[in-house]
Amino acid sequence: MNGLKEKLYSELELKIATGVDGISFDPHIFRHLDVAGQYQEEIHSGFEMAYETHVGIKFPTGFRSPHGLVFVLRWDRRSSYSLIYDKGIYYLTHHGKVIFPVEFLQRPDYYSRKTSDGTRMSDIVRYGQYGALTVCYSNECALKEKDHDCKFCNINATKDTYAEAEGLGWKNPRQVGETVAEAYREGARHLTITGGFVAERREVEYYLDVADSIRENTGLDDFNGTACVGAPHDLTIIDKYKEAGYRTIATNIEIWDRNIFKAICPGKELQCGGWEHWVNALEYEVEVFGRGKVRSNIVAGIEPKDSTLEGIEYLASKGVICFASSWCPNPGSALEGHRSPEPAWHYDLYKKIAAIYRKYGFTYEELYDCYAAPISIVHDIYRIEDRILQVIESQVA
Repeated sequence: MNGLKEKLYSELELKIATGVDGISFDPHIFRHLDVAGQYQEEIHSGFEMAYETHVGIKFPTGFRSPHGLVFVLRWDRRSSYSLIYDKGIYYLTHHGKVIFPVEFLQRPDYYSRKTSDGTRMSDIVRYGQYGALTVCYSNECALKEKDHDCKFCNINATKDTYAEAEGLGWKNPRQVGETVAEAYREGARHLTITGGFVAERREVEYYLDVADSIRENTGLDDFNGTACVGAPHDLTIIDKYKEAGYRTIATNIEIWDRNIFKAICPGKELQCGGWEHWVNALEYEVEVFGRGKVRSNIVAGIEPKDSTLEGIEYLASKGVICFASSWCPNPGSALEGHRSPEPAWHYDLYKKIAAIYRKYGFTYEELYDCYAAPISIVHDIYRIEDRILQVIESQVA
């Protein structure tokens, strides 16, 4: 019992370390691997999360540890962690010492299919493991028009880099509905719709059209969807997402300290009502969708840890599940070349966030239903603890 838990947490620490510090490898190492065939390939649906770009070279999206944790593959040639290939097996190493052999993630079947207009379904809906899907309907953000991009974000740079090679572009509602229906038939059970900033009216109309298409193609009234949107100037617009059939909603505040928010998120400050309006929007969303049905996110590592935890605690007390994602100084962002805090800093933060969630009674299913990628560290902490509890309960029974 304790041995299993210790192994899981040891692998979790390693997952955080390789997420923050990246993994080094020869970009051509995957010529031995059936990427985009048997194994799931990386899709640039929004952001480049590696520390440098790799146009024309497909990477697998991630791998599993020996005890089943899902690791993202974040490339950084400077890292002390590396992938090597030896006699038909890939290994994760640290300073050249083998840690364990890796099992790359299998490609979902729907990735090999096309929509009725001939578009590859893999270009429309990204599979994020554990039955979760993400649609990034627009690989650009209108905040760039006034040079008001969030300083940590590289969505526009990612489109500029990969648009021609990967065909990044707008996903229409029909394409989304058809692809989600295929994925749901294969066992998927949650969907997040997200994208860069667009005109408010256009955003609402798009989300409503997508919901109609999903219901038409799946036959489901409740398709367990999360609408990830900006804070609208007219908060009553939030009601429309609920009426359209989305079960949950997400509005990412990104930074809790209001002064740092102004500096890091100038567009959200100057064009979208400012920090206080974003907090008000989240509280209003709880009134509409209910406690545990509203998500936000803070980019962890840009502001002091105490500030991030203060924000997560405050929002949790209001019924909002606020996640924290480890800051990766993405290529093409204004903060490219900066450094995220060391892995131990992030590990301590995640443990404290999980404790806050437990304190306010949030369940794993609530975390799952409102998040786009349930492979986060806090999801893992919940799964590790629940796995131990399940074993104890079975022994007692």
